[in-house]
Amino acid sequence: MAVTVGIIGAGYIGTVHAKNLITDARVHLLGVVDVVMHNAEELARLVNGRTFLSAEALFDAGVEAVYVCTPNTLHTEAVLAALRHHVHVFSEKPMATTLHEAQQILDAARTSRALYQIGHNRRFAPVYKFAKQQILAGFAPTSANVKMNRGELQQPPWVADIRVTGGFLYESTVHLLDMMRWLMGDIVDVECRARSNFYQELDDFVMMLTFAGGQHCAFSSCAHASWAFPFERIELYGDHAQIVTQEMEQVAYAPGLGQAIVQHDFFQLGMPDKWGYHEEDRRFVDAIVGGTPPSVTAEDGYKAIELVEACYRSAQHDGARIRLPLHESAES
Repeated sequence: MAVTVGIIGAGYIGTVHAKNLITDARVHLLGVVDVVMHNAEELARLVNGRTFLSAEALFDAGVEAVYVCTPNTLHTEAVLAALRHHVHVFSEKPMATTLHEAQQILDAARTSRALYQIGHNRRFAPVYKFAKQQILAGFAPTSANVKMNRGELQQPPWVADIRVTGGFLYESTVHLLDMMRWLMGDIVDVECRARSNFYQELDDFVMMLTFAGGQHCAFSSCAHASWAFPFERIELYGDHAQIVTQEMEQVAYAPGLGQAIVQHDFFQLGMPDKWGYHEEDRRFVDAIVGGTPPSVTAEDGYKAIELVEACYRSAQHDGARIRLPLHESAES
């Protein structure tokens, strides 16, 4: 029997996931919900499904799993409703846009009979999978330099509206905060300085992350850097060795002095594979069908929100060192 899936949010990313799911014979896409009915109808036609007026209507129709692809600040309500109905959830990042809401989802995921997977797709992108493989094979990062920029917050206009995004760091930056934890382990403290230069929110960040193993990472994230390549880059340094990524296009590994550099270029891969969307969707269905844990857990999602919140708290206090884990009572 195919897993019956519904899509909540028929925008760009909801369409990306829907196109992946219709290629999986284990999935039946039942229907689509969106507050803009035209968008729901368009995506429903694409997947040969139905439109529904609400998430509750999807649950009543017997859907077994949902993809929550709504704007950032609307994730919590839809996710909690699904978990209460014991409906499996794939939620786009971020898990939530406050630590309190992230804790609510974490608690619900622990008690629900349903699975919860968070959409940190870069864990499945070939450039980052290669870096992780080298670490598992013995490359030991001692420090890192990271940048995660955006060209502008003008197109689409909602990316400059914190009522929708929760703040700039909750957009793309949260991906690489999660990535650094995935590659180098838990982060135990954060120092961050930030300014508001061109938008009505903090839009330029410089961070120092300290890991449980004692390593450090210098991390910058700018919202107005232009789209000059590469706007996303990780440099990992080890024993006279380094791994460097350039967006999700290229990765180079210099294993040691006097040794050949290994390079991979994924330019010609289609976006769903190059950016990891295809694999994360397959893994979600694998977990449902096989009854196995999700590939990226609610705990992973919570830790990413904790890092974003720590950055904002530090920035609000002139770069003060913020220790992790955080406590809700200290939320600003």
